[in-house]
Amino acid sequence: MSENLFVHTGPKNEKYQTLLQQIPSLLDPHVDVVANMANIAAALKETFGFFWVGFYRVHGETLVLGPFQGPLACTKIPKGKGVCGAAWETSSTLVVNNVHEFPGHIACSEFSKSEIVVPVLRSGKVLAVLDIDSDEFATFDEIDQNYLEKICTCLSELYP
Repeated sequence: MSENLFVHTGPKNEKYQTLLQQIPSLLDPHVDVVANMANIAAALKETFGFFWVGFYRVHGETLVLGPFQGPLACTKIPKGKGVCGAAWETSSTLVVNNVHEFPGHIACSEFSKSEIVVPVLRSGKVLAVLDIDSDEFATFDEIDQNYLEKICTCLSELYP
């Protein structure tokens, strides 16, 4: 496992390509998945400088806050509530250009303006969600979705 991260300074897709190549060396299959989530959150925060990056883990009918980088966050989110709960309920990635227009948005921070939530799936079951917030509107697009889904697939392979 590597403790070093090379951050590409070019366009977004090149940053993701460089990060994705490093993900296997940042993950350790011999430790709890929470440690691997922590490294992914840190790598994404360091690479892109997003406002908030973190995971919520499925516990029964609730998402519970996991490893994150950024300001304090909501600790529990019910299934189907907010962007995270909706992504969990639909088992699909959600890109929200303006969180203030999302029905039922849970405002953990007043500074969050756009968001992407990617489910961590294993055999079609949501185990967790990767939540990334931006303090700017319309930050996320298909490039983010494509690469973040690949990163979440790498993580899902480490679940027992």
